[in-house]
Amino acid sequence: MNLFLTVLDYAGTFVFAISGATVGVRHRLDLFGVLVLSFAAAVSGGIIRDVLIGATPPSALVGWHYVGITCLAGLLTFFRCEDIERLRNPVQLFDAVGLALFAVTGASKALAFGLGPVSATLLGMLSGIGGGIVRDILVAQTPVVLRSELYAVAALAGASVIVIGKQFSLPELPVLVVSTSLCFGLRFMAIRYGWRLPIAAGRDDQ
Repeated sequence: MNLFLTVLDYAGTFVFAISGATVGVRHRLDLFGVLVLSFAAAVSGGIIRDVLIGATPPSALVGWHYVGITCLAGLLTFFRCEDIERLRNPVQLFDAVGLALFAVTGASKALAFGLGPVSATLLGMLSGIGGGIVRDILVAQTPVVLRSELYAVAALAGASVIVIGKQFSLPELPVLVVSTSLCFGLRFMAIRYGWRLPIAAGRDDQ
């Protein structure tokens, strides 16, 4: 199961790196800028999570694996951006996959370090949304998590399933599948059908 979680973590890193690199290409950054955005989008959430649970140095900064994965995704996106863009809403699609994978692995790692249910759920959510927040801030965009779209809520739902499964000692693999599918499904449906949270009324709306 640890190996499976590691594979999920690497997969989430790769797809989040593609989402970050795609944003960089759309903002016409140079190759270095695209690679920086790719790395930041992929590992920021995990680094914040690891620092908060005391897993230092953060796994993303130990060894070459995460740097290698993000560089590969960044180079692939930089030189084959037209192929990436052929996918419908590529940034949002890859971001939804990364969100689901990181929310699941983040909550699982928090539980493994002895955190309680609430803390593990919140850290799972943070693992999922952290990279997207840093990515958007670096290109001066309002982070998706602060808009009305179902983003943090989807990550929170996926992380909650992991925690509930642990509390009731349910089989780990089915719980992982359900939690990942729930998070991705909510985010995808929000993209596809425009599901949104209520928006604060402005002065002009009153």
